[in-house]
Amino acid sequence: MKIGFDSEKYLKEQSEAIIARAGKFDGKLYLEFGGKLICDFHAARVLPGFDPDAKIKLLQRLKDKVDIIICIHAGAIEEKKMRADFGLSYEADTMRTIDDLRKWGLEVKAVVVTRYCSQPGVRFFLNRLTRQGIKVYLHHPIEGYPTDVDAIVSENGYGANEYIETDRPIVAVIGPGPNSGKMGTCLSQVYHEQLRGIRSGYAKFETFPVWNLPLDHPVNVAYEAATADLADVNMVDPFHLAACNETAVNYNRDVEIFPVVRRICERIMAPEQVYVSPTDMGVNRVGFAITDDAVVREAATQEVVRRYFRACCDYASGIAEKGVTQRCKLLMDSLGVNENCRSVVTPARKAAQEAEKKFRKENAEVNVFCGAALELQDGKIITGKNSPLLHAATSCVLNAIKYLADLPEDLHLLPQLVIDSVGKLKQQLYQDQRISLTLNEALIALSVSEPSNPAAQLAMSKLPLLKGCQMHFTHIVPEGDLAPLRKLGIIFTCDPVYTSKNLFME
Repeated sequence: MKIGFDSEKYLKEQSEAIIARAGKFDGKLYLEFGGKLICDFHAARVLPGFDPDAKIKLLQRLKDKVDIIICIHAGAIEEKKMRADFGLSYEADTMRTIDDLRKWGLEVKAVVVTRYCSQPGVRFFLNRLTRQGIKVYLHHPIEGYPTDVDAIVSENGYGANEYIETDRPIVAVIGPGPNSGKMGTCLSQVYHEQLRGIRSGYAKFETFPVWNLPLDHPVNVAYEAATADLADVNMVDPFHLAACNETAVNYNRDVEIFPVVRRICERIMAPEQVYVSPTDMGVNRVGFAITDDAVVREAATQEVVRRYFRACCDYASGIAEKGVTQRCKLLMDSLGVNENCRSVVTPARKAAQEAEKKFRKENAEVNVFCGAALELQDGKIITGKNSPLLHAATSCVLNAIKYLADLPEDLHLLPQLVIDSVGKLKQQLYQDQRISLTLNEALIALSVSEPSNPAAQLAMSKLPLLKGCQMHFTHIVPEGDLAPLRKLGIIFTCDPVYTSKNLFME
């Protein structure tokens, strides 16, 4: 795996930049953290060498200077909005983030539920946190937000929000996803600080788009693909160009809202502290830590293709609209690539065709013919296909670890007796008509047989080598395969095809 990014250099420069920005304010710096705080796999994919936990390590370096606030939109809780990368709801991800921060020796000062309108579904979340001793604040919608500055900067606007007590000079404001209310919380706090005679300020820490990379750089194009559902579009920051005579890249939402943000800041910050552009408002050193532009370009281009596959699957499952897939397709076209540029796509589809030929010849009862392909670190591509006994994911992963363990291809890691036993349990007790083993079931069965099976033990020891490998499926991955693929760290894509014609699948 080629490296194109220096994560240690990034951490050093980013922490220094944040401290320098905080030094411009006499009171506190409220720093809005964009993107994912923990496990930022998008950044790790487009910037090979980027530490997925870089932001939390950054906070750990600054922990004596930083308080942490988490924002979550009440509507996201009520609607059970999900984080696609983890399969977690926003509320579950918030609680997971609190736990993860504690593991890193960091405590959350408070959780703010934004745009709260007494939604019934939010009550459980509030009770859960408060009964665990976590301070929860409620911020209600502000009429006229975000354009009516007079209403926003008033007693009935920011003034009606509860003031969050903090102790340290930098307050990191984070959230489980976009539109969590982070910026509004930051500016509300600066408003309350001003009433208390404290000259505090606001800044934004976004990883993407990278302001000092060209507009059409694949890293910035990959950001557009990642936010296609939000219809984000990268653009040259016109305010920065006019004020600084310097070309910088930002995205449409920040550029569009900046005149309003600047007017709010003029009301609540000192004149010399008001920013001249959205880029000026940001604190981002990620572009300065790229060490191999060619490696980064290729990785980011591949990410655009992956995002296209995800958008197609989201459309098939009803999550996304057709426009999302169309935007991702246009971004692929702009880079001159297509779905077959992903090296594992063609082998996976070929495996599915082989499965069809075999099953039709044997008259096997299979609803959909599925193929999978996995590219190992050495470039070797391993394939697998579904059967009445195994899912395609199961077959492919077992074949891969046999290859890595230098075991014979025809060796059965799982004895027929074990497969039959698990199948009997699923069919007779669980009343499941599909008895083929999921990847999760197969790995559990393999681990059980490991003490008495040296081959299984050797093969299992190779599982960590699958982390970061690329994989493609000719079908939407079912739940029993999804969780272990994520835990193994495999980067996978799927064709937008279901493995069953049934609408309801347990």
